[in-house]
Amino acid sequence: MRRRSATTLLVALLSLLFIHPVATAAPATFTHPGVLVSRAQLDFVRGQVTAGAQPWKSAYDQMLASPYASLSRTPKPRAVVECGPYSNPNIGCTDERQDALAAYSLALAWYVTRDSRYAEKAIAIIDAWSGTITSHTNSNAPLQTGWAGSAWPRAGEILRYSYTGWSAASIGRFSTMLRNVYLSKVIGGSNSNGNWELVMLEAAVGISVFLDDKASYDKAMAKFRDRVPAYVYLSSDGPLPKTTPGSGLNTRDKIISYWQGQSTFTDGLAQETCRDFTHTGYGLASISDVAETSRIQGVDLYSTDVGERLRQALGLHAKYELGAAVPSSLCGGHLKLGLGPVTEVGFNALHTRLGIAMANTQTLTERNRPAGTNALFVAWETLTHANNPN
Repeated sequence: MRRRSATTLLVALLSLLFIHPVATAAPATFTHPGVLVSRAQLDFVRGQVTAGAQPWKSAYDQMLASPYASLSRTPKPRAVVECGPYSNPNIGCTDERQDALAAYSLALAWYVTRDSRYAEKAIAIIDAWSGTITSHTNSNAPLQTGWAGSAWPRAGEILRYSYTGWSAASIGRFSTMLRNVYLSKVIGGSNSNGNWELVMLEAAVGISVFLDDKASYDKAMAKFRDRVPAYVYLSSDGPLPKTTPGSGLNTRDKIISYWQGQSTFTDGLAQETCRDFTHTGYGLASISDVAETSRIQGVDLYSTDVGERLRQALGLHAKYELGAAVPSSLCGGHLKLGLGPVTEVGFNALHTRLGIAMANTQTLTERNRPAGTNALFVAWETLTHANNPN
């Protein structure tokens, strides 16, 4: 029998890495802190900032100078947060998102400095909301819950597992808020645009880790594995993109309409590419964030089809963000750019840790450093993930 060629072996290896699914079940014991950033990653960041190394020092300074890390911040909790379409009405929506991001920013500042004032301010913000909020209402409630619900557990994980001054009573109220106000709203997912469901699942995954809730983690991860192939296209999918169970997208015309009228599909195209890059960036950010949390919890989704879809999507969108000419076959030759500060997590995982060349994504990521916040749920990724080997 003839020996298989190196090319054949490579194809077989890639098939194993990027086609066959891997188990995404919750670990026997969750790793903490384990939502988006691990203890090893946080220790790396702290060391780099303390040493004055770049780009981490400038990223940290950017965060510290922002209103989100202010020690004089006054939280603005509401019992009912009402968020309508296009933020109309906006009753507590911006306040909630920004306070959640502030809690995360202050938690990061605490970890880097070990100045307890930052931890106490973060806890004060958490206490204000956990003692007040009861629900989200109106049409954007699921999205709002996903945005704020993604940031809260990041803050909680850092504080709970690095600051001994957070009381059991306060942690208990926070846990109850996460379960009753947030997890209950996001765990079922959504058949709206993909960025909605992806950020809802990001929130569900993060909250499940904080609560050590294996059943919810498994449910969210199963939905995530269905949603990612329905959000980012690969040529191996066939002539049309995949769809999620229960979506109702059962004809070619319906699928094309859902993909913003795009009928020609290419590797890395996202369901919202032809809508605009900003909303697409939201979706790619949540794919990266969930994959990062999964990796911390013991399952490396970057080495599966999730990672390949993310790699292709980052590369395609970075190419046009950098000014490449848009062919008429792509969104009629017209794109609405503005991907946002969303590339660091995925780029670091795929390039720094896995060694995959990503020229366009690298150029865009490095050009945009230090990446700040989109004021919704993405924040300080250069600080936490730039060239982070852990």
